[in-house]
Amino acid sequence: MFNRRDRRAALAAFCICATFGWVRANAQVVEGVPSGPLTLEQVLDLAEMRSESIAISRAGVERAEGEKIRARSGRYPQLNASAGYDRAITSEFQGLFDSGDFGGDGESSDGFEDLPFGRANTWRVSLALSQNIFDSGRLRAQARIADAGRDAAQLGVLTARGQLLFDVTQAYYDAALSDRLVRIAEATLEQAGATLQQTQAGFDAGTQPEFELIRARVTRDSQLPVVIRQRANREVALLRLKQMLDLPQDFNLQLADALGDEQLAPPAGFAVRVAAFEKSLPPLGQGLALVDVPADVTVRDRTAVSEAAATVRLRESSLQLAEAQRKPSVALNSTYTRLGYPVTGIPTFDRSNWSVGASVNLPILTGGRQRGDEQVARAELDQARLQLRQTQELATLDMGSAWAELLAARAAWEASAGTVQQATRAHEIADVRYRAGVSTQLELSDARLQLQQAEANRSQAARDLQVARARLALLPDLPIGSTTPRAPLTPQPQPGPSQSQTGGSLVTNVPGQPSGFQVVGSR
Repeated sequence: MFNRRDRRAALAAFCICATFGWVRANAQVVEGVPSGPLTLEQVLDLAEMRSESIAISRAGVERAEGEKIRARSGRYPQLNASAGYDRAITSEFQGLFDSGDFGGDGESSDGFEDLPFGRANTWRVSLALSQNIFDSGRLRAQARIADAGRDAAQLGVLTARGQLLFDVTQAYYDAALSDRLVRIAEATLEQAGATLQQTQAGFDAGTQPEFELIRARVTRDSQLPVVIRQRANREVALLRLKQMLDLPQDFNLQLADALGDEQLAPPAGFAVRVAAFEKSLPPLGQGLALVDVPADVTVRDRTAVSEAAATVRLRESSLQLAEAQRKPSVALNSTYTRLGYPVTGIPTFDRSNWSVGASVNLPILTGGRQRGDEQVARAELDQARLQLRQTQELATLDMGSAWAELLAARAAWEASAGTVQQATRAHEIADVRYRAGVSTQLELSDARLQLQQAEANRSQAARDLQVARARLALLPDLPIGSTTPRAPLTPQPQPGPSQSQTGGSLVTNVPGQPSGFQVVGSR
């Protein structure tokens, strides 16, 4: 029987456990992140909403708008107000107009007490007005510079957004690919374990030699590090994606796309633009050299080209501004001031000054500064024009590269369509033959390796095709040369037992991952 104290202690322990369980269950909840596996569209929306690079680019637009307002302000009148108070401690006019000491009652019987000389207290309130009349085109050039800067800042937002969406798309499919490779490695480990169990049973029954048992055990044990490596690679890929989404490292991120769809439709966010491209693709097997970029894809569509053109406009206006500095400028000025010289220090404004005038500014000698400014402006303009031409040429090359990459990715995807089914059937036949005792373990290992390679190639082709589609859809806003084709799948032998006996290893580089991110299979 429990007494009251024991029941209270048990109830407190239950409440504590329940509280910790609730916190643990809700530890992965992040505001604004949908629950469950995330689709690419959800990931892209989340990345755009949390991106610092886009926020920085938008702040640049705000700054450019401020520069435009500041440049436009020179066309309007400038009115400034000022107020001041002076207390004279000693003065050169002390005792000049009166017989009393300076700083006394301030009164004199000589008739000069109203003069503004040597007064102890002076109050001033002024209004200064200036209006630009003629500036030889300076304000117009400054306004054009501000307009070009604003256009470049707005284009910078599009570029930052396009680069972000493409980087996140790559990271998303890299994470999906790494998850798929983990499953392939785990399935291969399970198959190797089943073979080991069968060989162990045959050895116990006396139908299998010890050599076959050792080879089966080595094959199974060699697959264990592969699974561990692939799991670590998956964690790295997920961490990279979480970093782009500004998510905690311990967030349980799950992806909805496993690259296993046989239809492999384009991502929903890119489907409309990609569909127009893929309709014009040539039949499978046609040479890539015979393919032309579609007519609706022009260099002028590239945001990078528009940015370079905006830079040219800015440099042209900068040169005009530099040339205008050698010409005269005319301004109208007016100043109105109320003054007071009270004896007691209390402000009284009984006097005023009002002046109206005009000023002309014309540089005569600048020590070479004017000539240097113009030379720098011309050099920057020439550089901007050359950069625009270079950007146009690189944009043409970049579009052709993206188009060819899509063709190659689609061809690789279609070529790998039946490979997995054939490799699966070959492995099933090899397994039956091995169980029946009419084949060797080497034949079964070869079939298993071929199946693993076919599944990895199929997943890699799916990833490459989706990334190529995203690149082509986002190409107008992507920076020039911001993407590079993936590294080819190249088998690399690993040190270990002879492949003809205990099997070798297959290493495949995965694009978008750091050194060491590899697909490794054993046979």
